[in-house]
Amino acid sequence: MEETITASGLSRDQVIEELMSNYGQAILQLVYTYVHDTALAEDLTQEIFIKCYKTLSTYQGHASLKTWLWRIAINHSKDYIKSWYKKNVDVIETNVLEETLETSDLLEQVVKNSEDEALFDLVMALPVKYRELIYFYYFEDYSIQEISSLLSLNNNTVKTRLRKARSLLQKALGGNPFDGNTF
Repeated sequence: MEETITASGLSRDQVIEELMSNYGQAILQLVYTYVHDTALAEDLTQEIFIKCYKTLSTYQGHASLKTWLWRIAINHSKDYIKSWYKKNVDVIETNVLEETLETSDLLEQVVKNSEDEALFDLVMALPVKYRELIYFYYFEDYSIQEISSLLSLNNNTVKTRLRKARSLLQKALGGNPFDGNTF
């Protein structure tokens, strides 16, 4: 007999199924922003949901299940990036962006024309600490406070990094980051 996980009486299987249904695509897109590889992002997303299933009993309810899931996805993605495999084995996939565009509604919206495509490439080229802020702030519409909580950073650190990310994007686009017309 499975133990009840939530006050609503859902079993562990039902909770995971609901999380996968509600957030599967969003987690896949988040992971892709870290690894830049569609197949790898799919594999890591599966691993994330397996990890959630195995550790669901440790969920204490201090944050929403969504926030808990995002935290696991972020940590799992960062762990992969730091891993020996990533540093020592170079997996090359041709037309990654093209394949991702076919499977991702978010990326289809971002890459509607050549300017958007160039902007997407610039965002993906940013270091992770800036790229994740751009992703959460502009693509997921999270507030500074929510990003701060999600990434365990001070609000001012989030603001500073977001400002730096905008400045880097502005410079890359050939604009002057100090002319008042920021990203």
